[in-house]
Amino acid sequence: MFNRMVSTLLFAIAAQGLTANKPASADSKLHEAAAKWQTVVNNDDLMPTEACKADPANCRTFNSYNQPSLNAKKMVVFRARSKGGNGGEPVHGVYTKDMSHDGPIVTVLDRDTEVPQPNNLSAPFIEPPSFPRIDSVTDMIATRGNHKPVWEYTLAYGSDTKVGTTGIYTNPFGPLIAGASKLGAVDEFSFFQVPEFPGTPFDVFPGSPAVTQGSTIVFKGNYTVNQTSKTGVYYRDLKNRSLVGTAGGGDKAVVLIANNTHTLIPGTQTIFGSTAPPSAAKRQAVFAGFDNEENPSLGGIYLAPLKPYPISKQPLLKTLVSIGSQVPDEPKDRRFNRLGEGVSFDGRYVAFWGAWGSETKMVRLYCPKEGNKDRAAYCMSAASGSTQDAVGWYQEKPVPVNQGLFLHDINTGKTVRIARTVTDFSDFVYWNFSGRSPGAGEGEEGDEDGEFARWRSASFLAVSSQIKRGKDDTPYQVAFKARTGALDTNNTYQNPVDGIYLKNRSEKSPFVTLIQSGMDGTVFDPKAVSLDEETGISVVLPVTEMGLERDGFRNGRLAINASMGTEEAGWAGIYLGEFR
Repeated sequence: MFNRMVSTLLFAIAAQGLTANKPASADSKLHEAAAKWQTVVNNDDLMPTEACKADPANCRTFNSYNQPSLNAKKMVVFRARSKGGNGGEPVHGVYTKDMSHDGPIVTVLDRDTEVPQPNNLSAPFIEPPSFPRIDSVTDMIATRGNHKPVWEYTLAYGSDTKVGTTGIYTNPFGPLIAGASKLGAVDEFSFFQVPEFPGTPFDVFPGSPAVTQGSTIVFKGNYTVNQTSKTGVYYRDLKNRSLVGTAGGGDKAVVLIANNTHTLIPGTQTIFGSTAPPSAAKRQAVFAGFDNEENPSLGGIYLAPLKPYPISKQPLLKTLVSIGSQVPDEPKDRRFNRLGEGVSFDGRYVAFWGAWGSETKMVRLYCPKEGNKDRAAYCMSAASGSTQDAVGWYQEKPVPVNQGLFLHDINTGKTVRIARTVTDFSDFVYWNFSGRSPGAGEGEEGDEDGEFARWRSASFLAVSSQIKRGKDDTPYQVAFKARTGALDTNNTYQNPVDGIYLKNRSEKSPFVTLIQSGMDGTVFDPKAVSLDEETGISVVLPVTEMGLERDGFRNGRLAINASMGTEEAGWAGIYLGEFR
């Protein structure tokens, strides 16, 4: 319920967002988009659960959403949740909606869905721990799934064991199947094993798997050899065979792209120290890899052709951008010393974050008070490295002063700058406290990547090719998230403005504001209002949060998630806009 004071406050916030809340240094170059947004899903929509179908009294509405992914045919895939109710647990799941004809919301998986074969224990899913992704040209999606063990078998010395608490699940041929699974130690599922290490299962699949060409998954996988943790990037072609059996995607083996066991960083004699979750399009994968994840001196962003089965040799890597390479539009002595892991790739263009120089600024990060309770409690403790002040528990992290967003064209080999700090925006780095809290079991809710909870940084951008117009031979668009604001003496942003902006078809084109904190929420959703019961007046809710992911911009169409209003009276959903 809103009282008059809250109503007045929201009106003021909305007005501020529509007038003053623009990047001060970019005012002369900033334009607002005149786009019509379609609602994909919002808090009015019922979750398509089996319980709801059986009894309307058991229906629940959607409540919160992760960043969606989108294909060129307007199929949207997203991870979403409900609130708990009537003593029950909240619903968590992955869903699709075909926006080409405003189709129904369809469940891919939720907590009532049985994990596809191999699964002789009838185990259901517990959690989809990361955002799902979709192929750019087909309706094939891929998502990670956590669950209790799915397979019980007898070991060679006679004892029974249960294995398989996580995997990658996909639908290239219609039904949901296991594309990768933690079952590589089981003889009959040896195609799931880590390449070059017979009988070795993957431990976990960090990040979000990518998909390409309707039947190939590309992913990061962690594993253990001789009690030493290892990591790499891999792909697997799936085969439409035995969809009902235990090998739902056929028996094609996983293929290595690069790992930190023996793959050399191109042009060096140094083995990769880390690799990042990849992106993929047109049977090519792009990923970031470095000698040292925290302080890289070698490495970069690499392109790998994905050879069709039965060719299963490790692909030859091509360097696109490297640590130490020249920063576009900067003096010749300015070289990249940081490159982001979350690259966006559409088959021709690669969009990425990069930083240079030694100057940093400290940013204070306060622990979340919502979300997974165990993880929040761990953050709010000295054990996690946090310190407490009058506001709450926090940690401080250094952020490069000189950072930017860039685009590389694999056809021409040219890299251009999209936006940078200091002159355009204040920051492109966003932080999230995520991972598995101490004491949580494998596969449990909150086990986001199998690694222990910590502060992680990310930048958010997505690239889309356009149909060529006239003589234009660089028909690209890049959407990105950025912050404008000043740090106070406590290293905290005061009244920052976050937004998603568009760079359209040219290095010199103006930034276009797509969504920004403080904007009128009804621009995106006519239901973003709240009724003041004292006055009977409908109050417009301002935008408070927004998000996009690397596969959310396809063929000039952008899918985002957005929240409006406050915790007490708020609204949220996923929205689709067209910018062609």
